[in-house]
Amino acid sequence: MSVPLIELRGIRKRYGGRATRGDAQPPEVEVLHGIDLDIYAGEYVAIMGASGSGKSTLMHVLGCLDRPSDGVYRFNGHDVATLDADALAWLRREAFGFVFQGYHLIATESAGENVEVPAIYAGMSEAARTARSTALLARLGLADKRHNRPNQLSGGQQQRVSIARALMNGGQIILADEPTGALDTKSGADVMRLLRELADAGHTLIVITHDRNVAAQARRVIEIRDGCIVGDTGAHAAANEGPSASTPERVDAETPGAGRRPPIALPLPDIAHAHTQGHTGASLWADLREAARTAWRGMRLNRSRTGLTLLGIVIGVASVIVMLAVGEGARQKVMAELGTMGTTIMYLGSRPPSTGGPRGMLTDEDLDAVRALPEIGHVMPVIGDPITVRFGRADKQMYVMAASHIMPEVHRWQVAQGRYYTDAEDRDLAPVAVIGSKTHAHFFPDDPSPLGRQLLIGNSPFEIVGVMQERGADSGAQDYDDMVFIPYDSGRARVYQAQTEPDYVVVEAASAELVQAAEAAMKNVLRTRHGREDFGVGNAAARLQAEAATRSAMTMMLGLIAAVSLVVGGIGVMNVMLMTVRERTREIGIRMATGARQRDILRQFLTEATLLTFVGGTIGVVAGLAIGTVLRLSGVPVVFAVSAMAGAFLCAVATGLIFGYMPAKTAARLDPVVALAGE
Repeated sequence: MSVPLIELRGIRKRYGGRATRGDAQPPEVEVLHGIDLDIYAGEYVAIMGASGSGKSTLMHVLGCLDRPSDGVYRFNGHDVATLDADALAWLRREAFGFVFQGYHLIATESAGENVEVPAIYAGMSEAARTARSTALLARLGLADKRHNRPNQLSGGQQQRVSIARALMNGGQIILADEPTGALDTKSGADVMRLLRELADAGHTLIVITHDRNVAAQARRVIEIRDGCIVGDTGAHAAANEGPSASTPERVDAETPGAGRRPPIALPLPDIAHAHTQGHTGASLWADLREAARTAWRGMRLNRSRTGLTLLGIVIGVASVIVMLAVGEGARQKVMAELGTMGTTIMYLGSRPPSTGGPRGMLTDEDLDAVRALPEIGHVMPVIGDPITVRFGRADKQMYVMAASHIMPEVHRWQVAQGRYYTDAEDRDLAPVAVIGSKTHAHFFPDDPSPLGRQLLIGNSPFEIVGVMQERGADSGAQDYDDMVFIPYDSGRARVYQAQTEPDYVVVEAASAELVQAAEAAMKNVLRTRHGREDFGVGNAAARLQAEAATRSAMTMMLGLIAAVSLVVGGIGVMNVMLMTVRERTREIGIRMATGARQRDILRQFLTEATLLTFVGGTIGVVAGLAIGTVLRLSGVPVVFAVSAMAGAFLCAVATGLIFGYMPAKTAARLDPVVALAGE
């Protein structure tokens, strides 16, 4: 006597009895009442009973789609209760093939792709599974239907596709639930002929039916009524004559026996190692590629919903990119404005040392030493005093600044008319001058262009070569617009002959970040040269703090905008994925029945969420660039940053993963039986 392939002892199955979500506790219903059953390898068994007799529940238990409430289920001598969810998925994938009354084909997949589903989770290469599915469909008369979707096939053709799927991984045990229930007479006869051939080829065949004519074609008929076995035509014969499960010979489904002969048992998976083998399957790359293919097809088939979801993601990503670009442009403009106020400027002047002694003196050599420091950008000595300036009969006491040609660059100040004097003109002591806007208005109220006119500064005539843009006063100091600017050396020679050193020196640091370092380096050089600290340095620390506060506030604002946009997009992804899980519940059940593990389902839906956000993020980046370009052409300061675009894109994808995880986890935790019954 051989060991039964399937051994059930005292199997009971109950439903209800537990309250859910605050509802009243439903009454407990027992569907199976202590089932004892042995099925041997190679048997062709029909389990017959009326609707509600418990036969479908028994099939779910036999196929490891559901667990019994009580009792022992041994498969090939091993207790199935010791297997976890992944190991059960492995057993379904390696040992069982399901043929359902409703066909249970994935609507979005072609006939060939439906057949290949079990092989995907078994880790079979794409080429190998394509070749096998093609051969199986050809053997079942569907060679020309490989690329047809289920809605393009008749009921008989769909059932043959489900039989091919059951055989894809070998199908040592075929579980057929009402295989002819939805078919016409001819199609039903064809399906039963195929099942007989599979039984003759050595497959263990278990047919669930209420039709006595279908049951009569089996070699053993088990009758079930009200959850109890009430009849079994071949229990003793099966026990005494059943073929050995260890018979090594296997007859493939592609060449089933045409005649009726004793069944040959097919080799069975090693359930003793199911706990470890349950974690093997398709490679990660193959899983991801298959998940991406399925997701892309689903997106194309649901264009309207996909488009609306993508719109939310696109708006989120594009708004982040545009806001960051506009914000950066505004920041740089603000920083440029702050630069004109002297955020990088220090003022150097001589003074008596704090320890007492004569006042120090800043020489040209001192300034050259400071100018050579790497932390220093520019050094500009300045001489300036109020002096009487005349034109014609008009005169006015004005501040005349003698400074080098770099003054507009240091103070970020542009010339409105004409030009600024040059370094060559300064060296040649040229009598040229540039005036402020108020000086222009005072001396030349009716002359829009005073260029070429002569001003008398003190007792020396100077030719006007430029007019500065309007600037205004700086922190209550002398109004810059009410000044006259002359070359430094020319001013010393023609106006300030008594001056032996500059009144003060404007020193610009190489950058705002280097102001403190530049001040320290400058003090160190001058102490070394003078041997004492007979000079003073003032910087724009308050302005630097204002700059830092402005930058921080703008960064925080843009960060909040980005966070809100991405969260809104993520919620949209989550809603769509929850709808997708609900709509594809039956597909999830089909994949689980054909061997998908919980991690496979989780990966499937996470990949779909990621692909959705990936496509949306890509379109969002393009849209953001387009909008930003239009704004730039319209005169809005826009500065694109690759890091900002990459950050927005990656955040969108990460948001899809985060918000897609809950729907994906919900899908992965579905009970296979409940999922198969879903709409």
